Amino acid sequence: MVKRAKTMAINKELYERYKAMKAAKSASESEQQPPKTGFAALNNSPPEQPAQENPPAQNSNLWSTTYSQNSQPVQMTLSQSATGTYNSPSEQTPIHTQAPQESVVPTYKEEQKIKKFALIGYPLGHSLSECIHNAGFKSIGVKATYEIMPTPPEELSDRIKYLRNNGYTGFNVTIPLKLPVTLFLDEVDVSANIVKAINTVTIDPVTNVLKGYNTDVTGFGKAIPQDFPLYNKTATILGTGGAAHAAITYLASKQVKEFKIFTRNIANCIETIDYFRKTFPNIGFNPYQIDRPKDLSDVDILVNATPIGMSGQGVGYIPIEENELRTLPSHALVYDVIYNPKKTNLIKLAQKFNYRTVNGVDMLVYQAMEAEKIWTGKTPDFKDMKIALLENL
Repeated sequence: MVKRAKTMAINKELYERYKAMKAAKSASESEQQPPKTGFAALNNSPPEQPAQENPPAQNSNLWSTTYSQNSQPVQMTLSQSATGTYNSPSEQTPIHTQAPQESVVPTYKEEQKIKKFALIGYPLGHSLSECIHNAGFKSIGVKATYEIMPTPPEELSDRIKYLRNNGYTGFNVTIPLKLPVTLFLDEVDVSANIVKAINTVTIDPVTNVLKGYNTDVTGFGKAIPQDFPLYNKTATILGTGGAAHAAITYLASKQVKEFKIFTRNIANCIETIDYFRKTFPNIGFNPYQIDRPKDLSDVDILVNATPIGMSGQGVGYIPIEENELRTLPSHALVYDVIYNPKKTNLIKLAQKFNYRTVNGVDMLVYQAMEAEKIWTGKTPDFKDMKIALLENL
């Protein structure tokens, strides 16, 4: 009852703050000039500057190099601390992202300088990253801009040169660039190395060194209710993409005993399965064809890491049949990494059958928080960032 009361209090506070923000926004908009229409409405943002000519230092073998240095089997258990570290039997090593150790305390003038950040990927019409990060920067008093930069794979090289040579402090990376961007990085954090995907990059202002991180692992894990045990449990993962890798990495670090991984093509994911088997040798990894009948009677947590049900990509569809979902035990947790819509058909159906559920909203906010901690060394306000997301969703 105490936990439920706390949850209700937090939700009420979020709702009241959301209403206040909406009212303030409406009042501000009413005082402004009428919105532009026609061609004028298409010219609200300044033209993108041309890319610089000097190419970044490339290291086409960076991924294999970092993997070979960390190829020993890993047995991890994450601590409950906000710093996101894990404890191995012999030492403590960061699994989740942390602010770079070499960072120094900025001077007053440096604090006042407007920092520049961006998101690259393609397409980006659905992205809510700008509003989330702007709210986060405001909550910690950091003057910053955050730009959405649609970047097809063939333009990645020019985009990296532009970011590197025009004073950007860092940037986020989304599909389909989370793996190709490693060709341009000088360093890769251990968290990104395990997941084999990059979603956050820092640019050293002095050396121009690029370092890649993955904050999806932390984001995925922090969204799971603290009272839901994972140790020695069985997890089912739908999909084998970047979101699935983040989910597997976090759950394996919490010592689940077995993964049932459903994929469209088993042959194409054997290398990934073998990699996780070597990295987490005490955990079972069993691949299955995603269209085969599913008996989930021994599954404790079901994770949808596919785009099925996402707005614009199969919205209204469900990645698992209703009769299969009902084979889950009553205590099971259903986790859909999709955040738009907030309630996918999978989440609605799971709630209909009284399963505990988690959607992708909190995961998105937490991973953005971790990125800002890496870039600034400060922890932004979760509630402010979540309200900004919900207001624009």
